[in-house]
Amino acid sequence: QVQLVESGGGLVQAGGSLRLSCAASRFTFSSYVGWFRQAPGKEREFVAAINWNGGITFYADSVKGRFTISRDNTKNTATLQMNSLKLEDTAVYYCAVGVVTGPRNYKEYGYWGQGTQVTVSS
Repeated sequence: QVQLVESGGGLVQAGGSLRLSCAASRFTFSSYVGWFRQAPGKEREFVAAINWNGGITFYADSVKGRFTISRDNTKNTATLQMNSLKLEDTAVYYCAVGVVTGPRNYKEYGYWGQGTQVTVSS
């Protein structure tokens, strides 16, 4: 079993920054870490993903150039640095872990955190 806990969410004004953290009891061998988000009334949306050694990353077009995903396997943590936040970034953000072939597909991940709320105000 793998337990994931997200932290770092909160309320921030448009143009500001937040850093989300995902703390894992352990990272599954050869696993990806993915960040997804879901806004009220909308479907779950892929945000970013990173492979087991940090050498491969994926980003949604909507966050490219603004968000950065990273991981530290020695500490069993993953981070999503969010800059230049926009109103449309408002959502609950979830961390997920799994051995996957399609890092953008939420259905392939086996472990999920509880989510952390990010609210961007004007």
